[in-house]
Amino acid sequence: MKPAAFDYVRAESLDEALEVLRTEGSDARIIAGGQSLMPMLNMRLARPRVLVDIMHLEELRKIEVQRGRIAVGAAVRQAELLEWPPLRRELKLLSLALPWTGHAQTRSRGTICGSVAHADPSAEIPLTLLALGGDIVLRSAKRLRRVAARDFFLGMMVTDRNDDELIEAVQFPAADGRRCAFREVARRHGDFAIVACAAVATDRGVRLAVGGVADIPVAREFDARVGDALEDALNAFAWDLDARDDLHATARYRRDLVRMIGRELITEVMQ
Repeated sequence: MKPAAFDYVRAESLDEALEVLRTEGSDARIIAGGQSLMPMLNMRLARPRVLVDIMHLEELRKIEVQRGRIAVGAAVRQAELLEWPPLRRELKLLSLALPWTGHAQTRSRGTICGSVAHADPSAEIPLTLLALGGDIVLRSAKRLRRVAARDFFLGMMVTDRNDDELIEAVQFPAADGRRCAFREVARRHGDFAIVACAAVATDRGVRLAVGGVADIPVAREFDARVGDALEDALNAFAWDLDARDDLHATARYRRDLVRMIGRELITEVMQ
């Protein structure tokens, strides 16, 4: 299939991109890596009147440490972050999850912020952002605002971003010695997850985040419970995610994976 006709703007500055978003509103879409947007255009699931290309803006191609947080700009490719030397030290959880994000070919084009903007409930990057308690930096021609990951994802491919805003960066808390772990089950390595789980040690126990089950990634705090108490808490979490059958897996299988992988990760992180 071919996309519907659209105008193309290769933005020469961030201000130009924001001005197009201001004037065109919901008729404009930002494109960076295009790994999610291009298939949607080809299948005509998205029909913007204007595409705004931001991939050539150097100001958005930065990975910076800012006050204990790692800020990843909108034009940073997934492969670039995976090859960033401090990644395993500063963002170990993301270093574990990124190799599961698509394949080498798609990571070479896809961006970190693009995955967050697309908000697929099975995607690894939104999941790790939620598990770590990260933020999304949104900019429009009028203002800059930050939204916590727990408040940003509203539904399947629905977010708190307004039509005149672009995701300028996402911010991950830098490492502070906390233990973390990641597991995923997919039909093939690199496919979207049937179930993905990320666990991070907190002051009171473990935060477990689950993707691929509900319409958004979901996180829950678990204290230092063990044995039957942990099993009961994981079982309640698995049911609360409201899993559904689809062509990839049954709801029962997804609940079983949440309980099994969740127990493994919580035990690993608490050791």
